[in-house]
Amino acid sequence: MLYLYNAQAGTPQLSLEGDDHRYIFKVRRHKEGDTLYLRNLEDGLLHRYLITFMDKRSSNLILQESSVLEIKAKHSLHIGWCVIDPKSVEKVLPSLNEMGVEKITFIYCKRSQKSFKLDFKRLEKILLNSLQQSGRSQMMQLEMSEDLPQFLAKYPQSKMLNFSEDNFIGTTTVDTIVIGCEGGFHEDEVALFKTEDIVGFDTPLVLKSESAVCAVASKILL
Repeated sequence: MLYLYNAQAGTPQLSLEGDDHRYIFKVRRHKEGDTLYLRNLEDGLLHRYLITFMDKRSSNLILQESSVLEIKAKHSLHIGWCVIDPKSVEKVLPSLNEMGVEKITFIYCKRSQKSFKLDFKRLEKILLNSLQQSGRSQMMQLEMSEDLPQFLAKYPQSKMLNFSEDNFIGTTTVDTIVIGCEGGFHEDEVALFKTEDIVGFDTPLVLKSESAVCAVASKILL
């Protein structure tokens, strides 16, 4: 853990109880006199605290220093992800966060199962845990879009990840890209994009949606 998230980080003194205290006390084995780093994910600062008191139920911290330390990917990447099984999303979300994906917009595409419902509070909790482990200083943005036309109306410069003979990921600039669900895109959705805005991988293999998302992120961001 590179830091602990706390909404009150930055205040001269604060007290930790509940899950936060149990984590630093039982898991991290911190004790009085130890240094602890906190972020509130709002001010862009890393706050260094001294643990002045700790028992089995709570711990008291005093602020020692606040410094600007922004940690993020060098390139901005926004993924429009056609909705798939939430369990599959949850498995790869920490990896996407660690690679530095700035934003994910989930889209109900024609081949998405409408019964799939994403729990954004659960996803944000997963992201918080990933942020603390990776050191990333900004929360990934999450949003929903009802369909692909609505998404493109808001993000008209988007690329589509689909089959392409010569326009490959890594050889073209991509800031926003749409990735399909299982079964790929409907022909009506493909028709929404110009040929030059459709990109692919230089491989004959077919990737699952969650594999493609991770592959795109690694190609562009790492």
